[in-house]
Amino acid sequence: MKATVETIAAAPAADKGRVALVAELTKARLTTLVVLTTLVGFYLGVRGAVDYALMFHTVLGTALLASGAAALNQLLEREHDAKMRRTETRPLPAGRIQPETVLIIGGVVSAAGLIWLAWKVNPLTSVLGAVTLVSYLFLYTPLKRLTTLNTAIGAVPGALPPLMGWTAARGEITIEGWSLFAILFFWQLPHFLAIAWMYREDYARAGFRMLPVVDPEGTRTGMQSVSHTLGLLSVSLFPVWFGLVGTVYLLGALVLGGLFLAAAVRFSRELTTGRARQLFFASIIYLPLLLGLMVFDKVKLPLN
Repeated sequence: MKATVETIAAAPAADKGRVALVAELTKARLTTLVVLTTLVGFYLGVRGAVDYALMFHTVLGTALLASGAAALNQLLEREHDAKMRRTETRPLPAGRIQPETVLIIGGVVSAAGLIWLAWKVNPLTSVLGAVTLVSYLFLYTPLKRLTTLNTAIGAVPGALPPLMGWTAARGEITIEGWSLFAILFFWQLPHFLAIAWMYREDYARAGFRMLPVVDPEGTRTGMQSVSHTLGLLSVSLFPVWFGLVGTVYLLGALVLGGLFLAAAVRFSRELTTGRARQLFFASIIYLPLLLGLMVFDKVKLPLN
């Protein structure tokens, strides 16, 4: 009887363990951000009524692609993740799953995402998805060990999801879609510089050439955090210029951008882990609020 009770009690725990494993392997929070930015790009690109079936297929294909890419990224970096305290408990370095299994899962899920986007959305969005996958795995990932430019290069695949959402809705790449790409591109730079400063010792131990690793005094890191945040403030106004959003967004973007810039300036003046953490939190507060303003204050687009 006792064994039966223990078996029943262990079942939910095992299920929870599997769910946690999948969430870690697919980087659930990052995948959620990818899907969110894709959705915003889709919604802003829609003319007239929203095609919810097309939106669903866009979200599904993007989620599959992002999940598969995350798993393959961890496969490629498993030896380096094992050297970092912040990543040593991930499924692969912790030995909770075998590399062969991750290769199969990541490859199949990524391919399924690309095929789904081509079949149910449009070929252009699938091509952009393929560019995202290849640049993330075969440019950004290896360059992390070769050059400090990896952050800027890695920001390209990170900025493509909203453009994918735009092309899913429009079937074409336009300047308005590129403005969404620009916002995500510039947002990632201070965001990742803050992370790299907080974990610079970890990155150095793993052999990653992040800017704070080769810039121990932090002069360049602080200056780039400010310049990129200032660049973000500028490009965040492009959607207003192109007629995608209205005055509410304009005022909100100026306020949010100013607060984000202030956090970057404080970090550049006091290069401490505490200031880096404040910059990091400012970045993760800034983006969803800005995207929310875009959705709230979208200008109705003509059908032609």
